[in-house]
Amino acid sequence: MAQIREITDYLEALAPLPLQEDYDNAGLITGHKDTDVQGILFSLDCTEAIVAEALSLQCNLIVCHHPIVFRGLKKINGKNYVERTIIAALKNDIAIYASHTNLDNVMGGTNFKIAQKLGLTNVRILAPKKHILRKLVTFVPPESTENVLQSLSRAGAGQIGNYSECSFVTQGTGSFRPNDQAQPAIGTKETLEKVAEDRIEVILPFEKEHQVLHALREAHPYEEVAYYLSTLENTHQEVGSGSIGTLPQPMPIQSFLDHVKQSMDVEMIRHTALCKDSVQTIAVCGGSGSFLLQHAIAQKADVFVSADFKYHEFFDAEGKVIVADIGHFESEQFTSELFYEVISKKFTNIALNLSRHNTNPISYY
Repeated sequence: MAQIREITDYLEALAPLPLQEDYDNAGLITGHKDTDVQGILFSLDCTEAIVAEALSLQCNLIVCHHPIVFRGLKKINGKNYVERTIIAALKNDIAIYASHTNLDNVMGGTNFKIAQKLGLTNVRILAPKKHILRKLVTFVPPESTENVLQSLSRAGAGQIGNYSECSFVTQGTGSFRPNDQAQPAIGTKETLEKVAEDRIEVILPFEKEHQVLHALREAHPYEEVAYYLSTLENTHQEVGSGSIGTLPQPMPIQSFLDHVKQSMDVEMIRHTALCKDSVQTIAVCGGSGSFLLQHAIAQKADVFVSADFKYHEFFDAEGKVIVADIGHFESEQFTSELFYEVISKKFTNIALNLSRHNTNPISYY
């Protein structure tokens, strides 16, 4: 039997919590990580009805996309659905875990699931993020270089796209004078030493900074480890918002819109003028995606499939791309399937359930 921490650790290997946006509240919202998991219910949202469904299925863990708590709660007395949901979960010992914008921001996450549903190929991040890569520079005696490099690699440094163990090493001379309290691995106290050293440079994602620095200190032979970290301007091609890909063959725009309605189980699509007869390059963003419109245009997308566009934001397409607003729930509803697929590959002895409850608060007449 697995514990909740094993489930959440596995999900966070796919979508690390540090990758969530500043406003978000992803992670374990109720429950204790040391609790044994009896069963898991996957859903888009967590509401009172979802908690009741989990209880009926004997599931003590709900894994959802949207956090039930976004802002701090000063009181929990059941005056709204958020507080009532939390009360119901706590009373019945049901843990709630949310993987939200951190799942949106990774390859294989929310937006890649949408691309899969639409049958897109050559899918990549639409708007890769900047300032989340770090460069680590440290100085090591040559005989310890390989051991240090291997330790850094195991901790997550040196991964660039499809390449691992990436590093750059140059030779030089290091100098230091140990004081009388030091315990130098090389040299003598109170004596200026000059020794051959290798300068090691590796790149790492910011969310792995702690474990990489821990690995460096554990593997480095010196009592005091000299290193520095710098934030890079480089974009991280595997982390960012939205996704973009291509249809195997161009499609007439009306046929593509029909394809979207069928593939995404959509009742209606709000869209801009159909300024293109045939489409093939498709950008997508689950949930509120208007902030990515200019990225879709810059990437020469024919259609941008997303949700929550406001009236005036439709004008911003300016005939350069077709905006297809399919609705917030509709764009993200298959995230629960993604959770199920990920967890079922690893945990085969836990009851896994997809919610049968439609949490969409919007109805169409």
